[in-house]
Amino acid sequence: MVEAMYPAHKDSWYVLLILFFVAYFLLKANKHKAAKILHMIVRLFYVIMIFSGVIRLTVWNFEITYVVKGILAIVLIYAMEMILVRTKKGTIGTKAPMYWGLFVISLVVVLLLGLRIITF
Repeated sequence: MVEAMYPAHKDSWYVLLILFFVAYFLLKANKHKAAKILHMIVRLFYVIMIFSGVIRLTVWNFEITYVVKGILAIVLIYAMEMILVRTKKGTIGTKAPMYWGLFVISLVVVLLLGLRIITF
């Protein structure tokens, strides 16, 4: 079961990013019903990603690199959720650059840590 978590975790990242952007562009196109459905699916992938990530953390004995990656992944999920929710409500306004910046920076660092390009 533990080895099955790695592909589930890795693939859920790819699917999550694609679904996030599709949901975002559906919101921007005022397709709220389709965006709401995709947003619920995105939230399901948050849960899958967190669950499989915690399983992987226990396998790696809570190595500090992966603990940092996990914390940054939670920050990434926060940024994604705020972008979608505030775009839907129309309240993102001047905070859009902050959330998008947080999204990009945390995504890049999480990917670099996950691919073991950055280690410590």
